[in-house]
Amino acid sequence: MTMTFKPDETFRDDFRYNNSDDAILRFPFPFHEDRYLYSVNIEPHVAGGPSDAFQATFDVDEHYVAECRDRALTLAADPLRCQVLPHMQAAEWDTLELLMESLSRDYPQHFRLTRDGEWWTWINGPLGIADRFRFGDASTLPLPPFEYITRQAQGDFCLLDHRDDNLFMDGGMVTSQADWSLDFDLGMSFVEWHAPVPLAHQMGVFDRALQFLLRLQWGKPVRRLNWTMTVNPRLDTSPENYPHWGPDRASITPENVGQKLHLRVELQTLFRLPRSNGVLFGVRCYLIRLDELVRVGKWARRMHRVLQSLPDELAAYKGLARFRETAVTWLAQYDDGAPTAAGTAAETLAA
Repeated sequence: MTMTFKPDETFRDDFRYNNSDDAILRFPFPFHEDRYLYSVNIEPHVAGGPSDAFQATFDVDEHYVAECRDRALTLAADPLRCQVLPHMQAAEWDTLELLMESLSRDYPQHFRLTRDGEWWTWINGPLGIADRFRFGDASTLPLPPFEYITRQAQGDFCLLDHRDDNLFMDGGMVTSQADWSLDFDLGMSFVEWHAPVPLAHQMGVFDRALQFLLRLQWGKPVRRLNWTMTVNPRLDTSPENYPHWGPDRASITPENVGQKLHLRVELQTLFRLPRSNGVLFGVRCYLIRLDELVRVGKWARRMHRVLQSLPDELAAYKGLARFRETAVTWLAQYDDGAPTAAGTAAETLAA
């Protein structure tokens, strides 16, 4: 089935963005119970699960064209949002191959990859791209291989080098992050770049996660969900651009909270790369307005209870402190106190 894209959406300035009914129903809601505490919550990244967002290796949805355009705008203003250290060249080609194979397999109506020996032809219908290149020869592509293909995918991507029994962030395409900087974190170890997260270190979460990921096998990717909240449907909430989005946090009122405040969910995926033995860390961002989210009754009740019971340390870390009480008060009207059904899958959608 051919997908309908919304190319005129914007994630800055006038914020022309919304989710269709189908997009709401496939939103990867992250809360499986009425409270939240940071956890690893890793599972195999295989087709299936409570959301259609999990059906493909790399999810493509109605926002694809608009998100790729927003990435290009961010890179034009700040090319350092894409950086790869020189020793990661093999991982660049691993990433290109993985994305091209996955997109052409999962969405053959939109993407096509053909091979003629070492010469490959890549066609991206939605973005109007058609290129022939020699695999492994960067001079035959218009951009370095990692930048070339990640400009054509939704979400951010980090290249992790596996050495000295650790993982190091030695490359990335990061234009839709939740308040962290690739330029700052480049070269850091796994524990170093997670250092700001409260509570989890004392619980040993990251020590266990690192040991698990060091044993990640090729062909057996994994996934997890993370979340925060964002005022306005803005993808680029980077420290570099804080003057543009930071003041938005003070703009939430009881009257506009349903329209302006968005739940921001990251579908995080990790793949062992075959040639480099590195790890590709994908971070796909999904945004949904509160007044869209509450159309699913279970989600409305659970969102209210999660925000109400969230530990203060996590609320502060996620930047929610300024508007949490306003959101909790607004969501209370949708919480009748009834038990919430198990799981995260959407129920019926209210008008």
